[in-house]
Amino acid sequence: MKKLVLASLLALPAGAALAQVAPTPNPAPTAPTEAGPVAPAAPGPLTTYGFVDAYYGFDFNHGNTNVRPGFLYSHNRQNEFTVNNAVLGMRYDDGKVRGALGIHAGTYVSANYAAEDQVLKHIYEAYAGFRPFKKAWLDLGIFGSHIGFESAISKDNWTLTRSLMAENSPYYESGARFTYEVDPKLTLTALVLNGWQNIRETNQGKALGTQIQWKPTAKLLINSSTFYGNEQPQDSLKRRRYFHDFYITYTATERLSLAAVFDVGKQQGAQRRGYDTWHAASAFVKYKLSDQFSTTLRGEYYNADRGVIISSIMPAPTDARFLAGGTSLNLDYLPTANVAFRVEGRYLRAQDAIFQHDTGNSRNYGNLTTSVALSF
Repeated sequence: MKKLVLASLLALPAGAALAQVAPTPNPAPTAPTEAGPVAPAAPGPLTTYGFVDAYYGFDFNHGNTNVRPGFLYSHNRQNEFTVNNAVLGMRYDDGKVRGALGIHAGTYVSANYAAEDQVLKHIYEAYAGFRPFKKAWLDLGIFGSHIGFESAISKDNWTLTRSLMAENSPYYESGARFTYEVDPKLTLTALVLNGWQNIRETNQGKALGTQIQWKPTAKLLINSSTFYGNEQPQDSLKRRRYFHDFYITYTATERLSLAAVFDVGKQQGAQRRGYDTWHAASAFVKYKLSDQFSTTLRGEYYNADRGVIISSIMPAPTDARFLAGGTSLNLDYLPTANVAFRVEGRYLRAQDAIFQHDTGNSRNYGNLTTSVALSF
């Protein structure tokens, strides 16, 4: 078996053995011909994967604390060498049945899973699925969110840190997911979920979600994701939440890539009187300097009535509007295909003095974050 796996890996193109893609079923053995030897078998349906993102961050005028602002959940420590997310897992896919089990730990887990059961908070993904018919998958369990351009794995993101809109929308979900592959260019997904980024159910209601991914050309990707549900811990306090995430990516040239993201949401206010609205946007420009170096510029803003969703706006009044925006610049160096060294500078400015500094509260906030990430 070891010889078979080794032969398969040697037959792959450079870097392909590292890609976390769904494996295909083993083909039938090919008989020897005069043209050459027997082709090696494809990899088996079971694959393993791992990821470690170690980082150091520094906040300017940080207010004598090692914790970054409360609405930042990834790379949320400063002046401390630590790990944002370390993931180890396995996936199975034989073309008809699939599943995954992954565990993780790090400051990302501590921040995002603080409300979860101790037994469950270290589960990165755990789901099982099958094809009810051709081109469709039905999965049940815990999996990555269907919302957003940015994920929990930093190597998959254009920037090291996450935008405000990504930090304050779901990273993970638990429930049932039905995916239908209309054709290679169009995929439709429908979901029934326990809620907005929670593994355990918090009330008697279920949330609904949808996702449409359309790739009309090899250079263009268009995504539309929705969410509807009640996220209050008691059914008697029901507040409906409606949310839509839209993004588009475009590979302009071999070196230049562009992305634009827009979110809008509404949630019923207290006593169900009216709705609080929030909307956010971000734009990304990524440029490949060479085979090993690239840079990304990001601009963003976040606007929320009474701080809805983003609740950590103290010391501003609890009914104050949260309005902030900023920019960041990323420099990435990839010494090998599975290692990334990244440096990012970031600046945010808010309408109110919500950032704690050495000399008091301020409207301005700046930081520097560095990371070395390994994937295998």
